[in-house]
Amino acid sequence: MADLPSGTDVSPQRGTGRRVRTDRKGSGAGPEARVRGVWRPKMADPGDGRWESLAAGLSEGVTRALGELGFTHMTPVQSATIPLFMSNKDVAAEAVTGSGKTLAFVIPILEILLRREEKLKKHQVGALVITPTRELAIQIDGVMRHFTSHYPQFSQMLFIGGNNPIEDVEKFIKFGGNIVVGTPGRLEDMFRRKADGLDLTSCVKTLDVLVLDEADRLLDMGFQISLNTILGNLPKQRRTGLFSATQTQEVEKLVRAGLRNPVRITVKEKGVAASNTQKTPTRLNNYYMICRPEEKFNQLVAFLRQHKQQKHLVFFSTCACVEYYGKALDLLVKNVKILCIHGKMKHKRNKIFTEFRQLPSGILVCTDVMARGIDIPEVHWVLQYDPPSNASAFVHRCGRTARIGHGGSALVLLLPMEESYVNFLSINQKCPMEEMSSLREVPDVLPRLRKAALGDRAVFEKGMKAFVSFVQSYAKHECSLIFRTKDLDFAALAKSFALLRLPKMPELKGKHFPDFVPEDVDTNSIPYKDKVREKQRKKLLAEKQLERQQNEGKRTFVRNKPWSKQKDKKDKKRKRVAKRQREEVCVLSESPLIPPHIDLAASSTWQALACSMSPARPTPRPAVGASASLLPPSGIPQSLRLAPSLASFKASQDPPLRPRLWSPSYLHIPCFPLLLIPTTSLGGNP
Repeated sequence: MADLPSGTDVSPQRGTGRRVRTDRKGSGAGPEARVRGVWRPKMADPGDGRWESLAAGLSEGVTRALGELGFTHMTPVQSATIPLFMSNKDVAAEAVTGSGKTLAFVIPILEILLRREEKLKKHQVGALVITPTRELAIQIDGVMRHFTSHYPQFSQMLFIGGNNPIEDVEKFIKFGGNIVVGTPGRLEDMFRRKADGLDLTSCVKTLDVLVLDEADRLLDMGFQISLNTILGNLPKQRRTGLFSATQTQEVEKLVRAGLRNPVRITVKEKGVAASNTQKTPTRLNNYYMICRPEEKFNQLVAFLRQHKQQKHLVFFSTCACVEYYGKALDLLVKNVKILCIHGKMKHKRNKIFTEFRQLPSGILVCTDVMARGIDIPEVHWVLQYDPPSNASAFVHRCGRTARIGHGGSALVLLLPMEESYVNFLSINQKCPMEEMSSLREVPDVLPRLRKAALGDRAVFEKGMKAFVSFVQSYAKHECSLIFRTKDLDFAALAKSFALLRLPKMPELKGKHFPDFVPEDVDTNSIPYKDKVREKQRKKLLAEKQLERQQNEGKRTFVRNKPWSKQKDKKDKKRKRVAKRQREEVCVLSESPLIPPHIDLAASSTWQALACSMSPARPTPRPAVGASASLLPPSGIPQSLRLAPSLASFKASQDPPLRPRLWSPSYLHIPCFPLLLIPTTSLGGNP
């Protein structure tokens, strides 16, 4: 068996699999020991962590590629995972962000495929890597191509959204794909492209290695159905690796279902700072800043202006906020390249991601689409303008900096009512933070932003959408005890968005905000700065105005509604009518006795009800088709009285009586359900 690095604690796991735990420091090899009847490696002697120290050895091309990339030593997760993966064992690795998990599966994939007895043909897939986002897939594909450039016998294919699926099929048919990297949605689509000439199910019968990178994120993003479809097409005899920064219950279920006797590897930070299993790199400086809503954006702009020569990731909670604040920062922070990326972008995302990676400095405004697994060189600051919707995403956001031994810093901006979130993160995510004082004498840039909204309708509309999306996102926050919508100062929040007026939304309905003064301007008159869009807007307004003039005084046409809605409407109306009839019958005069003006002899309904309720003279159930015998007026017992009103009937009974109902099909007479009760039960005398 291959040796593991020193400092690795090997302990048997309950149930299936084995657990390997290693510290961030130390690597090398050591003798083996027998643990509970199973041969497992025992860590003893410290090593230097060089690639040459691997017992199995690496191929010449792999070693040459590592030298070109400048990786002379293994990281702890690599030294613990690579020997096990190369020795045909399933692994489930958990390590902090930026610990080098990508090479921990790229190198074993190449070594396993190189040592195959039967060489792969062009269309035979030997390895499949599944990632949650296309940016991460592009990154892994780039790393893999650097290694496969030394092995021209291996073809490689990338299946991600944003590309034309027909072109992907044609490319695979033409060039093949021994190593496939992709996202779940596009891979699932490729398995269904048999009609287009791609039988991917047959191609993956030769699969040797399956890797699920950021496995917890794959399940969080709702890819369970796609993953089940993909795994159902893969052979059972394979090696599987799960890699993630956090292990969740969903990942645990996937481990039990998809891995056979896996080795679990957990890499933790070593030292005092990591005594409580800290989940962020020790080289990361983590800060938080407390500021009021109307000061928050001013603080962000001032901070970015002071660090123009550095590389920043600025996280917002929603796509609309990215669109709006990206535009705002572009107006207010000059001489800096500012890019925006979010999940609703389809074809632009790949281009923007590649462009930002190559920039020496700049600002990338983004959502959590950039929070997992993305490796961007030399990111100096991760700025979280909005806290993430769940605590685990906070750790992954911070992990975009301080990667592979480099330093970095992260800052989250919090409102005064959100300060307890700091303690929550230190307990829940083992993520300690230091407070950073807010910047002094910060210029107020919000008037400039309002002026921009007055001059360009695009800015005005983006601000309104961003405000609405932020409030809706805030209401869905995982930590609802800390992030409470009812505690938000909507007036100050609207000022921080530089809104000209408050939007119409359910959260603001019926509320008044005297602290917010809307601009004295007709927002419908604000033009687009883009002349083409403004021309289209004016044309649309003219058409609507003409339509209103033509339809003035005419009966508006109502489209046919679906049958189900019509039926629901009729049912509701029928219930309202029945309820009104019951109430009208039950509301009588002030006298508790039966009113004299009611002709009982002429009312078959009253007689039938009396017949049914009278204990002295019960009426047997008539045969089908027979008419019910009715009692004469004298047959109504004096003990039967009508309640003076429905309200008094309900109030007089504790617990309330359940009124009896009589079916028209039973008595074959028209009847209505009435509330009739004996007066003796109400405490009255007959």
